[in-house]
Amino acid sequence: MKILIVNTSDIDGGAARAAYRLHKALLNNNVDSQMLVQSKSSDDFTVSCCSSKIQKGLNKLRPILDAIPIRQYDNKTLFSTSWIPSYKIVNKINDLAPDIVHLHWINAGMLKIEDLARIKAPIVWSLHDMWAFTGGCHYDELCGAYKDKCGECVVLVSKTKNDISRKIFYRKQKAYSNISNMTIIGLSNWLKTCAQESSLFQGKKIVNLPNPINTKVFKPFDNARARELWGLPADKKLVLFGAMGATTDARKGFNELSCALKILSRDDVEFVVFGATLPLNPPDLGCRVHYMGSLSDDVSLITLYSAVDLMVVPSLQENLSNAIVESLACGTPVVGFDIGGNSDLIDHKVNGYLAKPFEIVDLARGIEWVLDSDQYINLSLNSRDKIVRELDSDVVVEKYISLYKEILND
Repeated sequence: MKILIVNTSDIDGGAARAAYRLHKALLNNNVDSQMLVQSKSSDDFTVSCCSSKIQKGLNKLRPILDAIPIRQYDNKTLFSTSWIPSYKIVNKINDLAPDIVHLHWINAGMLKIEDLARIKAPIVWSLHDMWAFTGGCHYDELCGAYKDKCGECVVLVSKTKNDISRKIFYRKQKAYSNISNMTIIGLSNWLKTCAQESSLFQGKKIVNLPNPINTKVFKPFDNARARELWGLPADKKLVLFGAMGATTDARKGFNELSCALKILSRDDVEFVVFGATLPLNPPDLGCRVHYMGSLSDDVSLITLYSAVDLMVVPSLQENLSNAIVESLACGTPVVGFDIGGNSDLIDHKVNGYLAKPFEIVDLARGIEWVLDSDQYINLSLNSRDKIVRELDSDVVVEKYISLYKEILND
C-alpha cells in the first residue's frame, strides 16, 4: 500500500506538524508513505517538493498570488481563494502513482480547487480547519453560512450576496461533484459534524479520526530542570499560552485570556507566552509575562510544557489543537472554552477545565481551579493517560491503515 501525504509544508505550522507525524507513524508501521509539499524545510528524504530553483521561487509567490482576488475586501484573518493553476503538482502526484492521496492543508496557493478532480487515485482529506467546505474562510466566525451557499461573508466584511465567497463555494460544489472517490476526515467530532452539515459534502463519506502523536517523544520532563533551562522562576505558578500568531490572531483568544488573568490578580502567578516575542508596548496583564518567541522543535516544546503548571487554550474556534494534545502528553493540564474539538481532549475536572464558551469569569475560575487543586498530581497523570490511550501514534495509525484498506477494497 502506497500512501502520498500532501500538505503545503512539511514541518512549518500546526497542520504540517500533524501531517508529518502521521507520515512518520505510517513509515514506522511499514507502510510505504511519501510526503509531497510546496515548501520543504526539513532534510527528510521521504519528503519531496518541486526540485527546480525556478519552481521553488515561483512557489514562494503562490501565497501572494492567491490573495490577489480578495484585496478589495477588509478581512483581518486568513481567506484562501485557491485559484492558481496547479497542474505541475497534480502531474507529480499522478506520476508518483500512489494507491491513496491523503490531502491535508493545501492552501497558500498549492492546489487549485478544480485540479483536485485530476488526481487519479482515491482521495482522503483530513480537515485541519473549515476551509474545505466554506467559501474561502478557514474559520467562519460562527456565521454558519457554509451550510447553504455562503455570500455576505462576515470574514471579508462583505455586504454583497454574490461576493467572492459565494463564487468560490460554487466552484467547490462543481469541483467536488467531479470527484467520485473522496473520503473526508474531521479531526475532531465538531469538525466532522460541521462537514456533515455542509451542502458541499453531501453524499461523501465523512469520518472522525484524530491526529497521532508519538508519546515516546512527547512525555513529561523534570519540572525543576525545565524551569532552569528556560530561566523561569522556581517559586511561581506558571500559566502557559501559545500558538502561531499567539497575540495577533483574535481567534486564538489572547484578549479573553488577558482579561481572565487580570481577574485573578495573584502575586504567585506568572504568565508564559510562546509564538510571540515581547511587543513594543506590552499589555499590562496584572502579572509578570515571559515572552518566549516562536518555537518549532519538539525539545523546546516538551521542556516548556513541562516547565509550567497549566496550559490555557482560550480559542474562540478550534479544531483539534496541537497545543492541547502536546501539553496533555507532557502531563500538563489544560483549560479552554467548551467549543470545537476541545471536549474531545479535555475531560472537565479530570485533566483540565472546560469553561463556558466565552465567559471570561469562568475561564479565570478554571485557571484558578487547576492551579489550586489538591488533586493536581491526578490531573497531571490523567492528562498523560488520555493521550497515551487515545492519540498515541501506534493506536491512531492502525485506524488510518484500516481506513485506507477499506477504501481500496471498496
